[in-house]
Amino acid sequence: MHIDALGIHLGGFYIRYYGLIIVTGAMAAGYLSANEARRRHLDPALVWDALMWCLLGGILGARLYHVLTPPPSMMPSGSPNPYFNNPVAILQIWKGGLGIPGGVIGGAIALWVFGRKHGHAFAIWGDIAVPGLLLAQAVGRWGNFVNQELYGLPTNLPWAIYIAPENRVASFKNFDTFHPLFLYESILNLVGCLTLLWISRRSTLRLRDGEIMISYFIIYPIIRFCLEFIRVDSSQIAGLNANQNLMAIVGIIAVLTLAFRRRLISNVPPTP
Repeated sequence: MHIDALGIHLGGFYIRYYGLIIVTGAMAAGYLSANEARRRHLDPALVWDALMWCLLGGILGARLYHVLTPPPSMMPSGSPNPYFNNPVAILQIWKGGLGIPGGVIGGAIALWVFGRKHGHAFAIWGDIAVPGLLLAQAVGRWGNFVNQELYGLPTNLPWAIYIAPENRVASFKNFDTFHPLFLYESILNLVGCLTLLWISRRSTLRLRDGEIMISYFIIYPIIRFCLEFIRVDSSQIAGLNANQNLMAIVGIIAVLTLAFRRRLISNVPPTP
């Protein structure tokens, strides 16, 4: 056995920390979601069945999003998308490169298909899944730390992290330490997870099916939108920050949707 910075060599096998962290996040999400299902008097075994669908859909969606919106460091001086020139690289997920927005979309589609197949309401299972999703994101961000692929602007703060020269964006080659953006997002995702769990237990809110899921699409976009201001090497589309603009659109739609649903509830007279 041999251990290096990225994984563990076991004979002819190489187990990457990145993959282990992603799997750990998925298992944590499954455990939390199973508990949520049990609390709602639903069969928790269905969560583990759905998890495999969501994991596959999420990984495919996340990879596709990254492939279609690679960061500027992969396309210097307006060069073409490197994945189009080397399609084999698309399959090399172990090297990093998973876009969270695409992962959420892919996982949601997979959950919807699973629900249709088993005759379950998407809104209910979406409510069950999203606290676990934020927990998985909180854990999964540590995979970015291992690969040194998600960091913020240069800083000398006490908690700054060192980024090896080969992993630095070209415009910041002369800097050594950077904001640990992965850590900021990990902590905020965990806070978001706890917030959704707290909201789901506030019976006085008279929640309707799907509103915990809608709240996720408010909380996470706010987190991601704010952190994009200090992120280096953000994906661009037509010169605009792809992730930040997408998060703004999703967050606004979610707020309006939730406000509309809340107003409908307020107009319903209480049960005598």
